[in-house]
Amino acid sequence: MSRQVDVAIIGAGSAGLFALSQVRRQTDNYVLIEGGELGTTCARVGCMPSKVMIQVADDYHHRKLFEREGIDGADALEPDRPAIMEHVQDLRDVFVDQTLGTTDRMGPEHLLEGYARFVDATTLEVNGEQISAGAIVIATGTTPVIPGAWSAFRDDIITTDELFEMEDMPASVAVIGLGSIGLELGQALSRLGVDVTGMDLLENIAKLADPVVNKLAVDTIGREFPLWLGTAAELEKADGGIRVRAGDNEVVVEKVLASLGRRPNLDNLSLENTALELDDNGVPVYDPLTMRCGDSHIYIAGDVNLDRALLHEAGHEGRVAGYNAVRKACTAFRRKTPLGITFCDPNIATVGEQLDELDESEIAIGEMQFGPVGRALIMGNNRGVLRIYVNKKDGLLRGAAMACVRGEHLAHLLAWSIQQRMTVFDMLKMPFYHPVIEEALQATLYGVLSELDIKEETVELQQV
Repeated sequence: MSRQVDVAIIGAGSAGLFALSQVRRQTDNYVLIEGGELGTTCARVGCMPSKVMIQVADDYHHRKLFEREGIDGADALEPDRPAIMEHVQDLRDVFVDQTLGTTDRMGPEHLLEGYARFVDATTLEVNGEQISAGAIVIATGTTPVIPGAWSAFRDDIITTDELFEMEDMPASVAVIGLGSIGLELGQALSRLGVDVTGMDLLENIAKLADPVVNKLAVDTIGREFPLWLGTAAELEKADGGIRVRAGDNEVVVEKVLASLGRRPNLDNLSLENTALELDDNGVPVYDPLTMRCGDSHIYIAGDVNLDRALLHEAGHEGRVAGYNAVRKACTAFRRKTPLGITFCDPNIATVGEQLDELDESEIAIGEMQFGPVGRALIMGNNRGVLRIYVNKKDGLLRGAAMACVRGEHLAHLLAWSIQQRMTVFDMLKMPFYHPVIEEALQATLYGVLSELDIKEETVELQQV
């Protein structure tokens, strides 16, 4: 049995659904193929359930300010962890249902539930059926990494794909891998009463390249639970759990939360039948501006390409792949300004180019410590720092890094400013209300002016 379609999309996650949104504008002759559970990684096991848990943890943590604010009774508050997990799962299911709206309305002529493999560069096989496609979009997503050497401890290890299915939280956990997810979940679990130890082979957390921001983040988060950095973790069985060693440190915990990144779901696609060039990770080599793999009619989008594993980037890549898949000629589309946010407390965010990507002799660095920031003081959360990177010669904003309260909002302002190619002078002409966290950005912009090679007399004023 076989059929011909204009476009076949492999994967019904975020990137696949965004690709579909473009394809359906041009043709009704398409197929969406999904072998796993319907519903995106973000909604089911990623962005959304993690943020629910973080919100509950932050709400409970705020009780530590009550006495100072004149509110009695904080000592009587206790987290009901099974009830919290039920709340997380209830909201998670709402988010998943929202993503299923598209696929629920699709009939079998458009939605194939099964795993695809390439027969050749233009033909797929799904459930014994061959599908010849004018173009194919690979959007198969990723799976959490668990080192092969840890297979003997698999019953003691949980991943982010499994955490949100648990009915209760473990009493103690070692979080191995302190990227965004590891930091977010480690801090949330700690604030909800779990005995947490965080570990990472690197000395920096959340992929921070700025040593000033990294130090503040490590020092601040390390006040809540231990952070063992710069040493590989080793596991062994122990009475009552699993022993984790990192250098001279060791701890026995009930569970290990493995947060070591994700690997692309490509193993079963039979890519060898396509003649595509693969990189060292086994990912097809592609153009990030068109999402096209070589000179083929195959496109790749989303986490599976291991480039920018973020939902808004998956959305962009999916749209580009879908747009080009239904057209004879490929169009290159500008990438959005890099933006990464870790929803720990303080928020950690990176925007645009980072220090390891810049020539520090050509930039000025503006810095604002949050100690005196009025709004942060009012919130009882004034441990933070914002650093911006600016061209000395023209004042153009190039990038920023921060660990501060409400950094998620500052990061967006900075990302939009960079994408609009704004200078420090342009930004200072914008309104800043009082008292708001954004005043910290205003102070940072003023502070960097003296480091620039050019001056402007009417910094805050615009002539009519």
